[in-house]
Amino acid sequence: MSRKTAIVTGSSSGFGLLCVIELAVKGYQVIATMRNLNKSAPLLAMAKDQNVSDLIDIQPLDVTLTESILELKNYLTRISSIDVLVNNAGLAVGGFSEELSVEAYRKQFETNFFGVIAVTQMVLPFMRANGQGRIINISSISGRMGFPGLSAYTSSKFALEGFSESLRLEVKPFGIDVMLVEPGSYETNIWSSIETINNDQESPYLPYMTALLNEIESRKAEHGDPQDVAKLVAQIAAQTKSPDLRYPIGKGVKKNLFLKNMLPWKMIERVILKQIK
Repeated sequence: MSRKTAIVTGSSSGFGLLCVIELAVKGYQVIATMRNLNKSAPLLAMAKDQNVSDLIDIQPLDVTLTESILELKNYLTRISSIDVLVNNAGLAVGGFSEELSVEAYRKQFETNFFGVIAVTQMVLPFMRANGQGRIINISSISGRMGFPGLSAYTSSKFALEGFSESLRLEVKPFGIDVMLVEPGSYETNIWSSIETINNDQESPYLPYMTALLNEIESRKAEHGDPQDVAKLVAQIAAQTKSPDLRYPIGKGVKKNLFLKNMLPWKMIERVILKQIK
């Protein structure tokens, strides 16, 4: 029996790297894509350590560039089937809405939203031809709940959630499942941009941003192990029963979503603002 094939975007670090390894350990032939192949060393080292190097094929992919996606599409024509797509590539733009440029928002959406659409459109014909497939979109708790200083990131994830709901309804008749994994706070490097915000001393938001960054820093000890997210992705990819649409994961995530659905917004607002103060 031939191995199933999975594609993972944003594989050079974080959730993407760990998903590649976990899927390979589970027996998948994994196409690990990343924008810069010079950053493949950590993945290669972990693959060697786990004895799965022969199951991982590293390919270049910038999800924001049409020509890069077409090059990967041409490469995929030699593969008999694509069974799983993990849309993981992403970045986090931090800053307050008044002070962020529209270009910053566009940059955020190009990767986190439009990049997902472009890669998904590339893969869907392969899955339809085989009458099956699973698309796992790595979203975030920020796709379900807003937070100050993260409006660009949050809105890109809210958009991803809506896209995934609609896409699931569109492709289900073709035997293709679409799922959302919604992590809370984990020890990955996607938040590095939040820590490098230009704190203009004249900004009216400076005290607010300082308090926000202090809150994020104080909670780092509570961050979960990103390996748990990779294991969940591999589990969803392999399970035989029909998967759910959403898979929230992380400390306090399910509780926060429950409270958001049950409590009036003004009460949630007071709690969040009190935490930051």
